[in-house]
Amino acid sequence: MFYDVPVNELTYKERLNALRATKLQQTQEKQRVIGSMDHDDWALVLPPPSKRKIVQAISGSGVQINDCLIEGVNLITNHANGGFYGPEACGENFRRLLDAHPTYIDAHCSLAGAVMANFTSYRSQGWNPDFDYSFLHAEQEQYQLAHGIGGAQHFCPDLNIGLSLGWGGILEQIRRYRPLNGVEAEPFYRGLEAVVNGIQSWIRRHAQEARRLAAQERHPQLRANLEEMAEINTWLITQPPQTLREACQWMAWYLMAARMYNGSGALGRLDLLLTPFYARDVAAGKLSDEEATFHIACLLLKDTGYAQLGGPDSDGHDVTNRVSYLVLDAIDALQIPANIGVCVGDIVDPGLLRRGVELQFKHKMGFPKFLGIDRTIEGLVAHGFDLETARTRAYAGCHWSAFPGREYTMNDIVKINFLTLFDVALRDMMAQRHAPYSIEELWLRFRNHLARAIEVTAEGMAFHLAHMHDVFPELVLDLLCYGTIEQGKDATHGGVEFYNLGIDGAGLANVADAFAAIEQRIEQEHLLTWEKLMHYLDTDWAGPDGKHARLMMRAVARYGAGNTAADRWAKRVVKSFTELVQNQPTDGFQLTPGLFSWASTIAMGRKLCATPDGRHAGEAIAHGANPSPGFRQDGATTALAVAIASVQPGLGNAAPMQLELDPGLAHEEDSVEKVASLIRTHFDLGGTQINLNVLDKQKVLEAHKDPSKYPDLIVRVTGFSAYFASLSPEFRKLVVDRIIAEG
Repeated sequence: MFYDVPVNELTYKERLNALRATKLQQTQEKQRVIGSMDHDDWALVLPPPSKRKIVQAISGSGVQINDCLIEGVNLITNHANGGFYGPEACGENFRRLLDAHPTYIDAHCSLAGAVMANFTSYRSQGWNPDFDYSFLHAEQEQYQLAHGIGGAQHFCPDLNIGLSLGWGGILEQIRRYRPLNGVEAEPFYRGLEAVVNGIQSWIRRHAQEARRLAAQERHPQLRANLEEMAEINTWLITQPPQTLREACQWMAWYLMAARMYNGSGALGRLDLLLTPFYARDVAAGKLSDEEATFHIACLLLKDTGYAQLGGPDSDGHDVTNRVSYLVLDAIDALQIPANIGVCVGDIVDPGLLRRGVELQFKHKMGFPKFLGIDRTIEGLVAHGFDLETARTRAYAGCHWSAFPGREYTMNDIVKINFLTLFDVALRDMMAQRHAPYSIEELWLRFRNHLARAIEVTAEGMAFHLAHMHDVFPELVLDLLCYGTIEQGKDATHGGVEFYNLGIDGAGLANVADAFAAIEQRIEQEHLLTWEKLMHYLDTDWAGPDGKHARLMMRAVARYGAGNTAADRWAKRVVKSFTELVQNQPTDGFQLTPGLFSWASTIAMGRKLCATPDGRHAGEAIAHGANPSPGFRQDGATTALAVAIASVQPGLGNAAPMQLELDPGLAHEEDSVEKVASLIRTHFDLGGTQINLNVLDKQKVLEAHKDPSKYPDLIVRVTGFSAYFASLSPEFRKLVVDRIIAEG
């Protein structure tokens, strides 16, 4: 028996400081073991050395990557290629992964668990080759389509289902509906049950470990924390949460399981999810705001899920409340990467926006981001959704939203690179030696190829919907959807209400600038011929003449500069893209256009030769709806806001603005209000989202040369935030180039 020794009572701040220090140590260890991580932080913790298996592979970018897996996971296979497919095998193998997963408990934290398996290598075989889509390969390759076949998650479950039922209630639901849906649904239900059994066993082992550690802990406060952790998790094996701490722990288990299963990070409306528990605990006199903030911070420490704060309910009333601000207080106190989106709109509490901007200036970490909720809702209504339903869509990913538990979206998976289509159209036109070369002929060919690319993409999405449930069904997300368990159908195959699939356009600025440069230099000024242009593109602007020609093409007024030819071309491209996507015939699903390219800017550019906007062969394409870096010498943020607002597809999916600001602005009078006003103005003009970075240019440049100098520097890359030192040199350069040009 341990006797209490004199110790100081730990404050919540001291405990968070200890957790943050541990987090930084773990991040640095990941950087040494795994290497570059060009994605959000994911809160991944490396397995103990004795349990690690390092797998080396070559990524699509040609860079060697290391994946850290858990040693000793004996996965079953049901295919000659050594892979596993279908609900039963996927469910059973996930249970085996959880059974082998080491426990993780930090006595300073109020929540148990951590993700240790690097899910990027969990299923190395990919698509089941028995479902052959080679009939699409030629055009998918020609247009370099990110076609989405086999793409996982990227829709939003409703965690309210789990918070009300608990794991035991979910298991009862599976068993209740299982006999009602026939023998065909049996493999699906067996897969679901294996997942729940695996999660319950995982939680049970953590409860036992917390109890064991409590018996050894000499600090009375930490011992009490571990004892309570053991009791909470014993309860949560079968029962739904009753307190805020229990709700945070339940959500952490679900988010970590979803992350390990296939990378899902969709959380939804975090303040709405936690409000009933907070209100009940406060009314009972057993929860302070300081303690609530601590538990929320511990939840954010466990997973970098995408969450929305504020915004309307289905009746149009703003839901912003005390919990909304406590979540912001939690990221203020924790200071690690978090993917929190703050709603901005006519009915939304303006204090939420102000607090978000204050945090940006205070910590310079690239979050929270800002959501133009009014324009998103208007777009959904224009796309055919009723107003009440449209109001319930929740921010749940890098740039996208979804109806929690009701909608399958494939958002941020399917992408069409406008610049690839432009190159195909240009070479197509130039191959017709007897046809007249003109900017309008080039446009017609571009639009025709765009239409065909969308058609091929839609065929691929239909193929995905027809077969994904037999390849890698969404078992973990299925648990918290409306209709999946009841009908015995995976979310990819008719289990939910809405099939509103996203297609993102990419490379807009490059294409707009290319059209404008050709129009001015070849057709209007006759300073270049079509044939000479093709020579420069094929030789990557080689030689003194090529260098001069490149500078001449780049000197044309660019998209974003304001009332330029390139601005008009950008609008023309987006208008055609939107109309073609919206009017594309489909079988049982709807397509929705957006503009985004996330990390794909590097991979998409690598396969392209030089282009008429002055881009070199192999260079990354422009990001999302943003103009190319350096589009205006004055770097006017108002011009940026106006340009991006003018090219919104306007049907419910986002075209975010990536904005870089100098931290020196914080010293100016009314700086917070000025930035808040800029954000509101962009949304009033039609904008949908803003990814904001407040970064010291010199500090970022120094960190780019030697990342170890600033191990805790956090930046917003695109839709996600990450430790700058965790990014590959290529990704760091993306941030550096933007800051040099616009910061």
